[in-house]
Formats: sequence, C-alpha cells, structure tokens
Amino acid sequence: MNRMIVGLGEALWDCLPEGRKLGGAPANFAFHAAQFGFDAVAVSAVGLDALGDETLKEFDKKGLEYIMPRVDYPTGTVAVELDEEGIPTYDIKQGVAWDNIPFTTDVEMVAQECRAVCFGSLAQRNEVSRNTIYRFLDATPDDCLKIFDINLRQNFYTKDIIKESLKRCDVLKINDEELVTIGRMFGYPGLDIENKCWLILGKYNLKMLVLTCGTNGSYVFTHGDLSFQETPKVNVADTVGAGDSFTGAFTAAILSGMSVKKAHELAVKVSAYVCTQNGAMPKLPEEFTSEIKK
Repeated sequence: MNRMIVGLGEALWDCLPEGRKLGGAPANFAFHAAQFGFDAVAVSAVGLDALGDETLKEFDKKGLEYIMPRVDYPTGTVAVELDEEGIPTYDIKQGVAWDNIPFTTDVEMVAQECRAVCFGSLAQRNEVSRNTIYRFLDATPDDCLKIFDINLRQNFYTKDIIKESLKRCDVLKINDEELVTIGRMFGYPGLDIENKCWLILGKYNLKMLVLTCGTNGSYVFTHGDLSFQETPKVNVADTVGAGDSFTGAFTAAILSGMSVKKAHELAVKVSAYVCTQNGAMPKLPEEFTSEIKK
C-alpha cells in the first residue's frame, strides 16, 4: 500500500529571537507525518542562494524527503516575534522562492502517488504557486485525502482563494480566530462556533472539519458526530509548528485506520509536546510515534 503523505506550499526560515529555524507549515506537516512511519515529502521551492543550500542541507540532516526546485528568487524568510505566552506574530517576506513553485515532472509524479496532501492559503498568494497547487490536487488519485489547513496570515488571502480551496479539499483545519474571519467573509457572523462549523462541513461536503481553539480545546466535526479534546496544560517554549504537528499526527493516524476520536487524542498530545520544545520540528518521543502501527 502506498504510504506517501505530502506537505505542499511554503518552505522558509523562521527567524526567532533565539536564532533561525527551518519551518513553513507544509514542511513541518511532512516532518511530523514522517515520524509515524509514512513516506512524507515536502514540496516547495528554494532560491539559488546560500540560504537555499542551507535549507536542503537541513532537510537532509532531519531525514525529510523533499521536492524543492531551485528558482531565481530568494529563499523565504519570516521574522517571528513571540509574546510573553510564546504566541508568535509573523512578518512574511514577499517575492520569494515558494511564491514561484514550478509544476515539474517530479512534482506531478509525487501527486500521482499521494495518499494525503496538506496545503494552505499562504502559498496561494502568488499565481505561480497557486496554479501549481491546483494542478497537484487535480493530479492526485481519487481516494487521496486533501487537507486544507487554512493558515490565514497577514492579508495574504482572498475570499475567492478560500472558496476554491474549500471546494477542492476533504478536510478543513481552522482555528477559532480564523473561523471568525471566515464567518464575516462569507456572511454568517451571527452563528455560534459549532453552528458555523456544521454549516461549512455541509455546504462544502467535507469529510471532516478540525477546529483548534488554543487553550480552550479542539474539535473534530464529522457527519453526525463531534469529538472534543481539552488542551493539556504544559510549560510552553513556543507554539511555532504546533498546529502543523497536530495535522501531521492526525493525518497519519486516520490513514492508519485509527478512529477519529483516537486520532484526535494523539494529535492533541503531539501538539502539546511540540509546544514544550523550541522550533517547529522537534523529534517526537517514541511513546507517541509507537501508537501508530507501521
């Protein structure tokens, strides 16, 4: 059985107070999915620069497979500032390599062998990468699980991009703040959180909707059922990449045949652990990775 999981979109460096760390939601997602025994691939682009060289070396060091065409734009960086609770704010540089991901033969071959792909809104801010993402999704097998981790950042999204992505995905992952934004954008701000989620699930015929609410827990909506998990109390180092680790663990668990409730439990434990570590790609303890039968 093919076990390939793909993170598709931005590859960049988070410039944190304590130094520079490799990040980008798709790479974070693929890194964590790989820790559960899947063949995970990060698909993006890097520049023809020293930081591009460093990016590929770092992926090699972490053992993460990647398809990263070199393009004539600078490798992406993000200035990250953390508040007193470790919550990040981002200054995402524009006109960078991951804005210009080409749809190459290698990218198409990965799409054709893909069991699950996670993509977001950020890498769709430029037409080149947006078209590559849509072509990738169109090239996947019919049973490929398409996860839209909406990941709203700054002003790098539009109603049309959100709507098109919702039409193309099976699973929406969204946080409570993003849900408020989407509610206003789509004209149903008066509904409570749960009713907004049920409405989106039905309107776009999604298989699942995952809602994370920070310290207030998380929900997984499926047709006719709802899973809720409280957020564990931990000593937070930073929350960078925690959501991506949640999505990676949840996707790996679902593809392994785990129930939604059990997959949700595992994802919550993994993301809580990542919050206790610096950076987006810590190695997970075996007590978590061993929960999925390889």
